[in-house]
Amino acid sequence: MSLALSTLLYEWRRYMAAVMALALSGLLVLAMTGVFIGIGKGFTATIERSGADIMIMQPGATSLIGGPSGVPRRFIPLAYRHPEVVEVKPLDGAGGSFQSIRGYDPTMSQAERAKTKAPRREFVQTVIIDTTPGSVTIPRDYSQELVDALRQPYTVAVDETALTKLGVKLGDRALYNGRTVTVVGVTRGYPNMMQSTIVMSRDTLRMVGQSDEGSRVGPLMIKISDPARAQVVAAQLTAMGDGQWKAWTRQELADANAGAMFEEGILVIIIGGCVVLGTIIGVAITWQTLRGAIMANIKEFASLRALGVGMGSLRRIVMELSFWVGLVGVAAAIGLTMLVQWFALSNAVIISLPPILLIVVGGGLIIIAMLSGLLSMGVLKNSQPADLLR
Repeated sequence: MSLALSTLLYEWRRYMAAVMALALSGLLVLAMTGVFIGIGKGFTATIERSGADIMIMQPGATSLIGGPSGVPRRFIPLAYRHPEVVEVKPLDGAGGSFQSIRGYDPTMSQAERAKTKAPRREFVQTVIIDTTPGSVTIPRDYSQELVDALRQPYTVAVDETALTKLGVKLGDRALYNGRTVTVVGVTRGYPNMMQSTIVMSRDTLRMVGQSDEGSRVGPLMIKISDPARAQVVAAQLTAMGDGQWKAWTRQELADANAGAMFEEGILVIIIGGCVVLGTIIGVAITWQTLRGAIMANIKEFASLRALGVGMGSLRRIVMELSFWVGLVGVAAAIGLTMLVQWFALSNAVIISLPPILLIVVGGGLIIIAMLSGLLSMGVLKNSQPADLLR
């Protein structure tokens, strides 16, 4: 075992402040970035968890977030020309007003409803699924019971994050665009961070008068006979489109959606601010902690010099010690972030931590620790062997 690692193990209390500074800096960046990635995944969870192997969108579309991605309806039969395509369905959606009937009195004025705290009318987005068994539009984590319930006329499902805002619970009735619907399911893992969302079948959508039979539909969701060939079939479908459409595999689209989140200027500013703040905090506290720990062990360093150990070797010891402090700080940062992620998930908030994010932030924390060690080198000048005689 090296001298630097032994020093860290036996005198860990002296270095705990540096480890915690790095851990909290990493937590700040990981949690903030993970929340924004999670928000994006909440928007596209229905697609990413669907049975679709391939999505067809406009050739100029770069993701499902921001910008049009729908295609002409006539593309549906064209996609079936590929022999491996099994099912093609459009990703349709709608929107409307939603209000719980519980405590609702149509004769009351708006002011009276405010006084009695009656459920307010909210605008909701509507996600459409086809309830035929194994349909490509049904998310893979939907239970058969939920699909069977949504197959009934005038039924909807609501995510648990929107229940309080919409003022409903399982089994309640509500008004959707003036039509009475029943909440027959509560979903989990589809957080409504900004806009409340409900799920209904395509048949119910037609019954409430919102079925769109126009010439354009949403992106096409495609199921193929062998999902392992999604990459190959997507390329072939793109070639078949002759520039009219572009086919994406589900993973390609998921990666594009995640990247689109960071094209928003405000997100870059917020995350950039967190990175700068975390770096300043990490360097300042880690530097001062390492400096103080080296000063506390200055006689040991002086003894090593008296034994003939050169300044170059002492500097390498300090840098190795900084590296181990950084490594422990990375482990602590990931552990704390996992705890926050678990707590957030228990409250239906997604914090997404892709491996590349952990690698980048972990590498950054080690660099901060090494930089702090480099700034602490000046203390070694005080390790004079003659001081041992005092």
